[in-house]
Amino acid sequence: MQTHKAKRVEIIIEAPMEGRLTDALKKAGVTGFTILPVLGGSGRSGHWTREGQVGRAGMVAVICLIRPDRMDALLQAAFTVVERHIGVVSITDCEVLRAERF
Repeated sequence: MQTHKAKRVEIIIEAPMEGRLTDALKKAGVTGFTILPVLGGSGRSGHWTREGQVGRAGMVAVICLIRPDRMDALLQAAFTVVERHIGVVSITDCEVLRAERF
């Protein structure tokens, strides 16, 4: 089966910023993404967990699979939101089936 090169961009950001981030991605031409809750983790500020938090507190992971030639627009849009908030952006090389979907 033929696969096609793509990039997986994962953006972990404070949950209240999810709408601002996804709006920025849409304006940059990103047509698809997946949003997952982040249950906890550990970083520069130490260990944290979503347990016991009320409302939209915590973090979410926004995952995008995109053609490499479209990645700069995605990163520029993500950075406009992430630069002023807690957040991590990671980029991984991957391969996908059905390249026309990305």
